[in-house]
Amino acid sequence: MSFAHPVLLVALLIVPAAVAGWIWLERRRAERAAAWSSPALLSNMLTARPGWRRLVPLVLFLVGLTLLLAGFARPEATLTVPREGATVVLAVDVSGSMGAKDVKPTRLSAADAALTQFLKDLPSKYRVSLVTFSSRPTVKVPPTYDHKLVLQALPTKTELEGSGLADGAATAVLVASKAVGKSKPGAPHPPAAVLLVSDGEQNSGRLRPADAIAQARKLDVPVSTIALGTPDGIVYQKLPGSKYVEQHAVPAAPAQLRALAQGTNGRFFKAGTAAAVKQVYKDLGSRLAHQHKKREITQWWALGALGFILGGAVLSGIWFRRLV
Repeated sequence: MSFAHPVLLVALLIVPAAVAGWIWLERRRAERAAAWSSPALLSNMLTARPGWRRLVPLVLFLVGLTLLLAGFARPEATLTVPREGATVVLAVDVSGSMGAKDVKPTRLSAADAALTQFLKDLPSKYRVSLVTFSSRPTVKVPPTYDHKLVLQALPTKTELEGSGLADGAATAVLVASKAVGKSKPGAPHPPAAVLLVSDGEQNSGRLRPADAIAQARKLDVPVSTIALGTPDGIVYQKLPGSKYVEQHAVPAAPAQLRALAQGTNGRFFKAGTAAAVKQVYKDLGSRLAHQHKKREITQWWALGALGFILGGAVLSGIWFRRLV
């Protein structure tokens, strides 16, 4: 919970002042009573002291006063509500290094398995698009409500090419932006986000990572990235016209993926196992499906304050025939 005008909480200083005033009034009341009565007769006039009952109305008054004064600062509750009209673009690296088997059965297969679960868990009212990239990006499925189309289009084979990370991210951002349109004053566009999974740095393509970051920031589309793989990744490639196989080390290199996420207000994850990949997509799905909104609850605080004050007044009137 937060306050729209926290500076007005200074009004709460009235509460300790009210306590001090009550103590002063109690002492004055005792002094006046002693001046007009005989102490020797008090035992015959009072059957019992009020004890704890004397403090109950005071506590209720103070709680009510605290709520009332805090209400001046306009309290706001942060609520989790479902998003409406969101579009999610899945960007998947299909370059040759995604065939490494350090993540079983392969990096690409592990990503596909996690994406499959992610799509099954995503609400049907969300549009989804699929972009794959190696040296060049390809829009496999434009934004659609038919999640089965995306499931059927998930890549199963890698391409013997490099990774154009920036081109893939920029294309995914552009697809997301066109799907939700531009924001207008007082009418922001529906949520749009890109989830990009890759295993390393850019080694191909036309754009630089800084270009993709600038475009995502301009279009207000966050890019969350997943660095998939371990430092021990290896791919094997059969030489054309030969029975020999080349071995290439393809260690996961998350630096540019981390920078891409941080530069676009997205989230960065590092997953070295298939189980970790699934957990990442589950977390991201939950974040995309809901958003946090602030809602003013001043009226509820005012009603609570009134209830406590009235309760204190009623008890004080019943027990002591006075309001305070």
